[in-house]
Amino acid sequence: MTVTVRFAPSPTGFLHIGGARTALFNWLFARHHNGIFRLRIEDTDRERSTRAAEEAIIDGLKWLGIEWDGDVVYQFSRATHHAEIARQLLGAGRAYRCYCTPEELEAMRARALAEKRSVRYDGTWRDRDPSEAPPGVAPAIRLRAEQSGATTINDHVLGTVTVGNEELDDLIILRSDGTPTYNFSVVVDDHDMDITHVIRGNEHFRNAFRQTQIYRALGWKEPEWAHIPLIHGSDGAKMSKRHGALGIDEYRKMGYLPEAIRNYLLRLGWSHGDDEIISTDQAIAWFDLGGIHKAPAQFDFAKLDSVNAHYIREADDARLVGLVVDLLEAEFGHKLSDGDRDRLRRAMPGLKPRAKTIVELAEKAHFYVARRPIQPAADAARQLTAEARALLGALSAEIGAADWQTTALEARVRDFVEAKGVKLGAVAQPLRAALTGSLASPGIFEVMEVLGRDETVGRIEDAAESR
Repeated sequence: MTVTVRFAPSPTGFLHIGGARTALFNWLFARHHNGIFRLRIEDTDRERSTRAAEEAIIDGLKWLGIEWDGDVVYQFSRATHHAEIARQLLGAGRAYRCYCTPEELEAMRARALAEKRSVRYDGTWRDRDPSEAPPGVAPAIRLRAEQSGATTINDHVLGTVTVGNEELDDLIILRSDGTPTYNFSVVVDDHDMDITHVIRGNEHFRNAFRQTQIYRALGWKEPEWAHIPLIHGSDGAKMSKRHGALGIDEYRKMGYLPEAIRNYLLRLGWSHGDDEIISTDQAIAWFDLGGIHKAPAQFDFAKLDSVNAHYIREADDARLVGLVVDLLEAEFGHKLSDGDRDRLRRAMPGLKPRAKTIVELAEKAHFYVARRPIQPAADAARQLTAEARALLGALSAEIGAADWQTTALEARVRDFVEAKGVKLGAVAQPLRAALTGSLASPGIFEVMEVLGRDETVGRIEDAAESR
């Protein structure tokens, strides 16, 4: 048996964090078993499905590095086939026509609520002669579900769960307008795509019982089930935007790396011992359904930041420069020069240990490519007193002749402050303010080396002459 799984989002919105985790778990499971991972767009809700949402889902998966096998399957394009299968059930006596009007169904619902019963179809047309059908009413087709006994689901995450069949009514499989319903379409598609394991969110667990009855009515083998618990906020409450219930594209904009998102989502409800940082190769080798937790996972931005910071530190400098340049060019409104890019490349080893996101990395890199004169922040500007500017003016006259590498620059500045009879801090902090515009940066002598002789001396002279 070839393990075959699928991710089947509805294109009614962005690819949210829960959907991304479901896709990741399916993808890892398939790759672990040398199986097949399919993508199916469940676009049967024609009013809410949009092309933009579909593109956002596909782009989000590609950015995360989750590649599917074969062509994308579009559920709506298979509606005629779904309807044909429903009529086969009808012909086999495993389904029947229901002529209840919307008003009758609403009255049925109201009675159940008034009597504090679960809302279920009461079987009005289950054994009724179709010759009694009211004129002008187009029938729906309902599954003739089992009324006695029980339906049992053996779930890889939730265990064995049994529901009495009296709790499962005769669900509609084909609406009166001829369109198939969600639960029926899913079963037909999963069967036709040879899906062996259905790994999806816990919110679909109830559907598994209904879908199992459809499988059995059709005489088809059921897939194995694994329903993943929900993701909650760090406070245990239902996910909201403040907790991180955002589209994957928003995480990209916030400066998270795809490999960090993959690692974090993997650990959000699955574990392998105490390992926190897990490479993609390790994840594929280790992933199994038994590692999925039963309890809801809690999304924590602080943990995500920590994981992202790790991957930034490990990332290739040239790749980080490319990401930072994109942000800085958007901010500046102009292209950075080759010299700017080279400066960022040389600065990256000192910058990336200090950043948790690419956005933060770009903010910290900003001063390296800013145009003169540098405009210091308020706290940095306060360091540029008259005395400090005089010291910087004197330093600029001497520093230009230094050997331009970090250790030589530090030695020259230390000789300077000793000759002037002042402490290093009296020059170092004003120097930092002059060169970076802030009081926090990589080592100031490293900054000088990266900026280069002309830029460094120019920035020092600008600060010395400022008032």
